[in-house]
Amino acid sequence: MPRLDITADPSRTDDPLLGAEAPEDLVADPTRRLWILVAMCTALVAVVASMSGLNVAQQELAVDLGASQSQILWVINGYTVALAALLMPFGAIGDRWGRKRILVVGLLLFALASFASALSATPAQLMLARIVTGVGAAMVMPITLSVITSSFAGEERERAIGIWAGVAGAGGVLGLLGSSLVIDYATWPWVFALPVLLALVALAISARVVPHSHEHHTGRFDTVGSVLSAVAVGALVLGIHEGPEAGWTAPLTLTGLGVGLLALAGFVAWELREANPILDLRVFRRRPLATGSGNLLIVFAIVMALFLVLVQFFQAVLGYTALRSSFALLPMAAVTMPMSAFAPLVTRRVGLRAILVTGNVLIAAGLAFMAVFASAETGYLSVLPGILIVGFGFGLCMTPSTEAITGSLPAAAQGVASALNDTVRELGGALGIALIGSVLGAGYRASVSSATAGLPPEMAATVKEGIGNAVAVAQQAGPAGETILVAARSAFVDGWTISMWVGVGLALAAAVFAAVWTPRRVGEPRPEESVTVAAAVD
Repeated sequence: MPRLDITADPSRTDDPLLGAEAPEDLVADPTRRLWILVAMCTALVAVVASMSGLNVAQQELAVDLGASQSQILWVINGYTVALAALLMPFGAIGDRWGRKRILVVGLLLFALASFASALSATPAQLMLARIVTGVGAAMVMPITLSVITSSFAGEERERAIGIWAGVAGAGGVLGLLGSSLVIDYATWPWVFALPVLLALVALAISARVVPHSHEHHTGRFDTVGSVLSAVAVGALVLGIHEGPEAGWTAPLTLTGLGVGLLALAGFVAWELREANPILDLRVFRRRPLATGSGNLLIVFAIVMALFLVLVQFFQAVLGYTALRSSFALLPMAAVTMPMSAFAPLVTRRVGLRAILVTGNVLIAAGLAFMAVFASAETGYLSVLPGILIVGFGFGLCMTPSTEAITGSLPAAAQGVASALNDTVRELGGALGIALIGSVLGAGYRASVSSATAGLPPEMAATVKEGIGNAVAVAQQAGPAGETILVAARSAFVDGWTISMWVGVGLALAAAVFAAVWTPRRVGEPRPEESVTVAAAVD
């Protein structure tokens, strides 16, 4: 991993992304800047790890709390929906009323709500605690990146963003691994120990090293735009999450998607006429921002869905435990993190267009490899090369896309820029899981149907619901169990293959979009401060 140059002069004013003058709140002390980066990455891991941690504890929650599958999904989705919905408002609030204030309050709320989650005695209590945790996470996540972009300058900022992006990409795997260890050796409430500890560590460091910074705005706060953005993103994420589980024609799914689309239309109409918008939509005319946002949306759609289907492949097809499945994902994180830190150096040499095209082509190649070679017979080695190739491409894409977004908005709106970056990631992940997960499920059901012909109707219906259900049926089916299991695993691989080719198509579409729309280099200054807000630094 490239070393972070803590000797660089942060007061330089020739930064091509900041324009003629760098923000006055850049931190001069190199040691302090390093600790700021440590604090922000620690806070980020807490938020991301908490997002993936409960996925491996679903069975324990069902048994210990008597939770239904629907309640468990709300426990998991409540955090995600609250986080996604409030990213943009809290990013803007941090810019206006102080990034450090929002960060400290968010970390404290996150830690307390996570602790309350561990003490929950009913599904309702846990759902409420997780929603509140998501609110705290929404206060923290956009501020971590905006603090970095406002504290570092030039090439050092690019490296810092690269490290942040690598942590964001790999944090989910680390959270999954930590939770798997807990589930294997302790009880489910201890799943929340790591996020609480990380949040408290980040809080202690942040209180000492993060500067007090905010921007002076001449106009009123865009309350209407904030509410509309929260409703739009929250409702869309809810509908997308519910679709694969409840069905795309279920009332909750249709309500979520309908309300989300109406709120989105209202948000666009309002922002175009508002004098002081939370997000000036005219900045999307800047090709780097449009490309960075579109690329992150597609890349996170692919990778988040890949995490989901890989864990299913490891557990249901290869028979891995949750802990072993988490370890099996570590090679991707091991490749992604250093490549994210290294990507800015490559981007400066070959340009934004080349790095995004190359990264997406590598992701497509890795998925194609897994589509062709994945099998139950050859096991983990049939997917490992594909995992490494995808991780390599993922690492190359993340940092340049994030830098393109943050570099396209003025220094006064870095909280909004960071929130936009995070919102795109969340929407991409939700869309990818819904799309690729649905394709996988449809392929599985079509392939397994022939194997259920001789089973009782109830048992056949259970087998068709998913490979996890098929494994449970096989254990109760006596001599026919092995036949059911073999057929289910084969059907899962069939569905897996189709879903991988869908991912290939998405990655190639992103590569074509980057080739056609992306400028070769991002060297133009930030837009004038008057595009969004009149900025000053306290």
